[in-house]
Amino acid sequence: MRATVCELPHEPSALASAWRALCDHTARQRSALVLLPEFAFVEPFWESQVFDSARWARVTAIGDAWINRLNELCVEYVVRTRPATENGLHFNEGFLWSRSQRCMSLRRKYFMPDESGGWESHWFTAGDDEFPGYAAGPLTFGLNICTELWALETYAAYAAAGVGAVMCPRATSATTTAKWRAAGIVAAVRAGAYCLSSNRAHSGDSGGGVGWIMDPDGNVLAQTSPDVPFATQEIDLRVAMAARATYPRYALAPAAENAGWNRSRRRRKQPAR
Repeated sequence: MRATVCELPHEPSALASAWRALCDHTARQRSALVLLPEFAFVEPFWESQVFDSARWARVTAIGDAWINRLNELCVEYVVRTRPATENGLHFNEGFLWSRSQRCMSLRRKYFMPDESGGWESHWFTAGDDEFPGYAAGPLTFGLNICTELWALETYAAYAAAGVGAVMCPRATSATTTAKWRAAGIVAAVRAGAYCLSSNRAHSGDSGGGVGWIMDPDGNVLAQTSPDVPFATQEIDLRVAMAARATYPRYALAPAAENAGWNRSRRRRKQPAR
């Protein structure tokens, strides 16, 4: 399966140009799957400490409207996150778009920062504290949304379940790129899976760009930059399958089996206002 990662701006004029270029890239590269950055298309509203219901309604509407444009990518699958509301609660929700089923909700972000530049706990209810596997055609994957790339305990379960990729949509700054890349390497090596990440690209604390595709040994196969904002690689599921029988995965197999395969269960708390 050919997969594409990217870095995207959110400002309307810059986004319009970047989107056209991304669509051209995926068509030219014959991509089957695209991973978009965390909250692609909308302003970084979580950088504000004060929850604003009107602003929430606006970004939710924008995020939902872009669903109707995902077919422009000419791919079979798109993984992204969006602001979502259920029973008056607000979530950072992952979802899978496909040509056959349109939208399928995935897990909701559980681990969130609460500090200057990232007041997520003021905007979102904590979502799912377990990390199940999903399927996009032949590719099985886990979804770790931004901060959750640091949830190292999830990778034992992914290894036990045999996922082919760990997907991490991000909204992280340029100054922290090195440590995020290091976390991606750990995710790939421990899970015995490819690690894919796409990031926002704009000024501020949550738009440092740099997306990547790593193989199950943590080798960076492709990486985005301002000059090359999109990258596509073949995800060879046989490579991931073979990796799980090699070091260090086989040595840690008992721990992975004890971790088991997570089942969805939601624990929620009311966000601050």
